[in-house]
Amino acid sequence: MPSPERVAIFIDGSNFYHGLRAMFQRTIVDFEKFSEKLCSGRKHVRTYYYIVPLNQKENPQAYSQQQRFFAYLDKVPYLERRLGRLVRRRQELQCPHCNQTFDRDFHIEKGVDVKIAMDMLDMAVKKIYDVGVLVSGDGDFSNAIRAVKELGLSIENAYFSRDPSGRTGHSWELMQVCDRFINLTADFMKDCWRG
Repeated sequence: MPSPERVAIFIDGSNFYHGLRAMFQRTIVDFEKFSEKLCSGRKHVRTYYYIVPLNQKENPQAYSQQQRFFAYLDKVPYLERRLGRLVRRRQELQCPHCNQTFDRDFHIEKGVDVKIAMDMLDMAVKKIYDVGVLVSGDGDFSNAIRAVKELGLSIENAYFSRDPSGRTGHSWELMQVCDRFINLTADFMKDCWRG
């Protein structure tokens, strides 16, 4: 008989994607199976996948691939995608050899971490879930997790323990505040790949 605990899953898409690439050199996940495995016999309320849409004009090929990924996500039962935004920044750099300066354009994600934290808290206050599973290694969520726990709910952290270079895949802050940890090892992921 399944556990009466209701589980909501919050996936930091960029963090998850880069962790998959670093650990497994593959990124095509079956999110229905992945969510089921994270729930571990408990009632799956919903999975929320947070991602930033790419700019079609700047990289048409990557944009097209992401649109196919979005179409796939939209077909996964009990999964919603939540969108942040990309913001262009310019940085002035100086060559250490010739002292010549040049500008470098780059993009940063905005709004994703705030959306995750707000959704975790909002849904906790509304008592939509009993257990939240945060799929991220980002310690910036520690204060939101503390707030959710003060409402009497549990937060689990699914993370990649180490990438091939030996860097840890989750933060010390998350280790201090989460109630349980799910290491996304090759053994855990073996039934979660698509294709």
